[in-house]
Amino acid sequence: MKTDIEISRSISPRPIAEVAEGLGLNASDWQPYGQHIAKVDPSVLDRPAKNGQSKLILVSAITPTPAGEGKTTTSIGLAQGLAKLGKSVCLALREPSLGPCMGIKGGATGGGYSQVYPMERINLHFTGDFHAITSAHNLLSAALDNHLHFGNELGFDPRRIVWNRVIDMNDRALRNVIAGLGGPLHSVPRETGFDITAASEVMAILCLANDPDDLRKRLDRIIVGFTREKEPILAESLKVSGAMMALLADALSPNLVQTLEGVPALIHGGPFANIAHGCNSVIATRTALHLADWAITEAGFGFDLGTEKFFDIKCRSAGLDAAAVVLVATVRALKMHGGRDKAELTEPDADAVAKGLPNLEKHLETAQTFRKPAVVVLNKFSTDTDEEIDVVRRRCDELGTAFAVSDHHARGGDGAVELAKAVIETTSSASEPFKPLYELSDPIREKIRKVAKSAYGARDVIFTNVADRNIAEAEKLGYGELPICIAKTQNSLSDDPKLLGRPDFEATVRGVEINAGAGFLVVLTGDILRMPGLPRRPRAEDIDFRDGKIQGLQ
Repeated sequence: MKTDIEISRSISPRPIAEVAEGLGLNASDWQPYGQHIAKVDPSVLDRPAKNGQSKLILVSAITPTPAGEGKTTTSIGLAQGLAKLGKSVCLALREPSLGPCMGIKGGATGGGYSQVYPMERINLHFTGDFHAITSAHNLLSAALDNHLHFGNELGFDPRRIVWNRVIDMNDRALRNVIAGLGGPLHSVPRETGFDITAASEVMAILCLANDPDDLRKRLDRIIVGFTREKEPILAESLKVSGAMMALLADALSPNLVQTLEGVPALIHGGPFANIAHGCNSVIATRTALHLADWAITEAGFGFDLGTEKFFDIKCRSAGLDAAAVVLVATVRALKMHGGRDKAELTEPDADAVAKGLPNLEKHLETAQTFRKPAVVVLNKFSTDTDEEIDVVRRRCDELGTAFAVSDHHARGGDGAVELAKAVIETTSSASEPFKPLYELSDPIREKIRKVAKSAYGARDVIFTNVADRNIAEAEKLGYGELPICIAKTQNSLSDDPKLLGRPDFEATVRGVEINAGAGFLVVLTGDILRMPGLPRRPRAEDIDFRDGKIQGLQ
């Protein structure tokens, strides 16, 4: 069996100029980054759209398990399936982070014959967007410490500085550090730390910005710390927003690549869904809708995190909506939610599949709450039996939900034609506008409770004393009407990663942070961390460079 990287190298990609021309782009609309990558100028949004009736399809998944669900692979397969049916289609996906690529998760460019190309460059440095975000974020950090060194005219309380540094790597040793050691020539000693770049507020800002002017306004209003009187100090006071804009100038442009079958894909931005809002950029999504009749995007990890934030944060902020949602499941993952061990997943067990269905059903209920039609797609593995597949098919029939089996990993677009037809049929009539889970005017606690109960199925929410103080402070400072972005484990509907299926639980909120630039409140639950660590045996140990080629990348 060929590996993903071997499959990727076996195809003959279209020249990027041909991909761009197929989208109706002029030579002046894009800048080449080699033969197979280009940056698309956001100004294309200023001219009339190709089709004012373009449809946006959101792909998400059931609660992730170690068995894998294949959300990105399915998004790519669906786009290729629609193209096989003669549809004008463009993907809008997130960029992979180096940290997971070198850690547990691996890359994020799809798999098998449903990949985006070139997978090595996309998974590693790509066009440098993550590096630009890292540099812009850390410039603000450096300016802050420089301000402390030269007298602290703004009156920062060093104990209440909330702006960490970031790095695009899983490195637990940097979570909490002491900066400024070495004497008076080396700044002011203080406690600080590092987050992963995907959790940077600058990443969220870039992905939610509508245009350069909006980007600048959002950068200016970042809260970097507080005075001893607990008054917020904004980034604009440090006077480096212009320099941050300069560092982010190229990163604001979406990256154009293609699938293994030549379908155009805009890959831009990469916030995690368990610690950020989990969606690609607004600019890339709008560009895909602007240039094609069908735009396929994704949100996740799971439906509870990604889809909720897609609608309640991204769509609400940008005025977007989806025509339908695609919910990805696998027989293997449903077995795990039904109580089977990972080592037993290749053994036929229709009963375990049935026991895992409540997890899928909860996500379908959430889709109904948002008033969106859903298509359940079973991402097919060779070990799946007809009996196991029929368990899922029958339940979807009982619920009145569209269902498709897709073999896009093994067969590319041909394997996803059934899914593509189901999506076309489901969107043949217009859906209602999405309904947010909460109103912005709701009190912060009420917003959190509504998401926890509606999207996660929690009985209730418990707030720690720290969370109570954080909420009171946010409301006092005038940030009470911001949407919420809940940081929660992706491995469970609950805030406990060990609880699979559809658990009965209460969620615990341990803190709330104000991301005024991004325009949301980050709600911390469980043991979620903004800087992941590497596993005992990281994937980096399998990656090599020999004979002029990268090896072992997944």
